[in-house]
Amino acid sequence: MNIILLSGGSGKRLWPLSNDIRSKQFIKIFKGKDGQYESMAQRMYRGIRTIDTDAKVTVATSKSQSSEIHNQLGDNVGISVEPCRRDTFPAIALATSYLHDVQGVSEDEPVVVCPVDPYVEDDYFKALKDLADLASKGNANLTLLGMEPTYPSEKYGYIIPVTKDEVSKVKEFKEKPDEETAKEYLKQGALWNGGIFAYKLGYVLKRAHELIDFIDYTDLFNKYDTLTKISFDYAVVEKEPSIDVLRFHGVWKDLGTWNTLTEAMDENIIGKAEEDDTCENTHIINDLDIPVLAMGLKDVVVSASPDGILISDKHQSSYIKPYIDKLEQPVMYAEKSWGSFRVLDVEKGSMTIKVTLTPGHRMNYHSHERRDEVWTVISGTGRTIVDGMEQNVKAGDVITMQAGCRHTVIADSELQLIEIQLGKEISVSDKKKYKFDEE
Repeated sequence: MNIILLSGGSGKRLWPLSNDIRSKQFIKIFKGKDGQYESMAQRMYRGIRTIDTDAKVTVATSKSQSSEIHNQLGDNVGISVEPCRRDTFPAIALATSYLHDVQGVSEDEPVVVCPVDPYVEDDYFKALKDLADLASKGNANLTLLGMEPTYPSEKYGYIIPVTKDEVSKVKEFKEKPDEETAKEYLKQGALWNGGIFAYKLGYVLKRAHELIDFIDYTDLFNKYDTLTKISFDYAVVEKEPSIDVLRFHGVWKDLGTWNTLTEAMDENIIGKAEEDDTCENTHIINDLDIPVLAMGLKDVVVSASPDGILISDKHQSSYIKPYIDKLEQPVMYAEKSWGSFRVLDVEKGSMTIKVTLTPGHRMNYHSHERRDEVWTVISGTGRTIVDGMEQNVKAGDVITMQAGCRHTVIADSELQLIEIQLGKEISVSDKKKYKFDEE
């Protein structure tokens, strides 16, 4: 299978665990079969690999998420980076061109597109394989996966099929309705539109060339910021007369709010926390190394991370976004391709960060113009390179870098250090990268 996973958005409705770098799909709150916690993205990737070990998986995403994707999914996953946000049609056109021009996928091969972050079970991945087979062997230009509704939802658009057969022609599409209208749709055998579909690569590549003037993947990437923002539904789906839909009867949930997310959690407490016997339907997710105690709470979610603390009624948590939009704060935790960082303290003129590097990985070779840095190694072994000079380091070693000097650190084992940034103007934009072998 060729799979394009759409990974976008900041997931602000799951603050404080999600931020502009760590979106909801990367939060590790589901226990895997090995007992370790995994994210929605890892759960999705594992399920795809289980049903098809040779699946070619490409994630369409922003540059800010690239490091986290490699950190969680490894280096075998392809990434189609959007230079800027331009909605789903440009993103899918770019990813399709990436598959064809960079990965060498034939125009006759089927491609499945789906979000990276729904909560699903094993039967969903078999359905994706069936969807790819229908796209490959069927006569329709597009084949959709329609979710069998469990209630008359106002959250989703609807697919109205011609028949109630497992595979049917599509009669029409409906926008998100009110509850009464949704009930009428259900009487017609309507299905939720989860944004999951398949096509032969050449079909979307042709549509992309018809709607966008570009030569190949590189040309499309370079002019991406000039493209019109438009969804795949508006640009392609609603104008295509030849569409089939495959019914899906299994579990499929959009975990976009704390309320829906906690419904899918296997346990009520993740992290260092306790609740008393009077708590009812309360979930605690603590990403900090300090204890949380809950007493007498009912239908409440408590979430703590370096970015903040949320205590909310579960239903009310769905309305969090406008309040988070008012907050102005730098990202306090993020996973990178080389490891992770956590901000410990921010003062005027200084910032203190705990950095963890995974074995065999390194930071970019870089410099800062407006701040000095001091690294204190607290565990592990590795090597620092400062202005071309290499030095072995271990727990207790201190390395000082003045503004303007080029530096990186390489982890031989898992390496943890405390980074202190000192300067009148400390900013994430104050970073200049260099080739690693540059002297």
